Amino acid sequence: MSGIQQDQLPVVAILTIEDAKEKFRGNRDNFLDILRTGKDLGFTVYIVTVKDLKLGARRIAGYDYNEDKQAWAQDWYPPPRIVYNRIPLREDENLPAVRRKIEEILDHPTIRLYNPYFFNKWQLFEWLQKSRATRTFIPATRRLRTSVALAKMLNKHPYLFLKPETGKAGMGIMTLRVNHTKAMKFRLKTQDRRRSALFKCATISKLWTRIRKQAGNHDYIVQQGIPLATVNRRPFDLRVLVQKNSKGQWDITGVGARVAGTSSITTHVPRGGSIEDPEKLLSANFGVEQARRTMARTKNAAIIIARQIERGSGHMLGEMSMDLGVDTNGSIWFFEANAKPMKFDEPHIRRRSLERIFQYSTYLYRNGG
Repeated sequence: MSGIQQDQLPVVAILTIEDAKEKFRGNRDNFLDILRTGKDLGFTVYIVTVKDLKLGARRIAGYDYNEDKQAWAQDWYPPPRIVYNRIPLREDENLPAVRRKIEEILDHPTIRLYNPYFFNKWQLFEWLQKSRATRTFIPATRRLRTSVALAKMLNKHPYLFLKPETGKAGMGIMTLRVNHTKAMKFRLKTQDRRRSALFKCATISKLWTRIRKQAGNHDYIVQQGIPLATVNRRPFDLRVLVQKNSKGQWDITGVGARVAGTSSITTHVPRGGSIEDPEKLLSANFGVEQARRTMARTKNAAIIIARQIERGSGHMLGEMSMDLGVDTNGSIWFFEANAKPMKFDEPHIRRRSLERIFQYSTYLYRNGG
């Protein structure tokens, strides 16, 4: 960012929602990292709540972190030119007042919104199915509506994943296997915050009753299970962070690998998953040369997928993280994309991701979106 004049940089506001006890909601460590990075690069940057972001106002009540007092403090700031949406929860983002504010920002002539909305899993797969370039990365995926449709999927794919359409961090995911040699042929594995459980059923109707009880009132998708490459018999997937750069083009910020916990359905670290070097894991499975090629194909796939998701969404997007899997044959599969990426634990990816937020904000400001 060297050589950029201070007055050429946009004012950036990090949008969240107010909280009666805590002033505002969200991951404070993440907010602090973003604020510090922005200031180091010469930006005026602050936290603003939906309630305090009055688009016609000449000054805005926002929050900054007072390093001396080690406390969050409110002050007055100039109106933002870039609003970076970090509203933490879907439930918050779906509140009528919040939806209205986001629509107002999207319609504003001079303010640009970075990260309009959370993604819906089913919509993602619909968007990716529309392009021949991305269709090849998609496991067979259907909406989970009836026991008949589930039975049809099981006939084609004896291993399935059941995922909430609006879930995050692996919450609510189930796996289903069928083994026709057993009397209790259906094996449904579930996980909650603390543990996994296995249910065995003999009939599709009993299985369906258990699934509906487990799913509650959440909409689910059902997806072909992919036999992922493993390390020590534990499957792993790749976490790819894709962000737009200073030229407004999609770019790979970094690739990490997550290995599943011993009894976990997913590779999420809070569920016992571990962080590994992707090159090392791929080399152990495929050899160094093929691992290098697989890594290049993974990055290329992520860029193609990001472009198609952006096209499908109908909005300008600035970043997303993706879960991609490599199966035992070396084929690449898309499982999920997150419109509001969580912090990557790998320091080099984390540092670059923070800088990219401001590089792309500057691009948006200069190019009018």
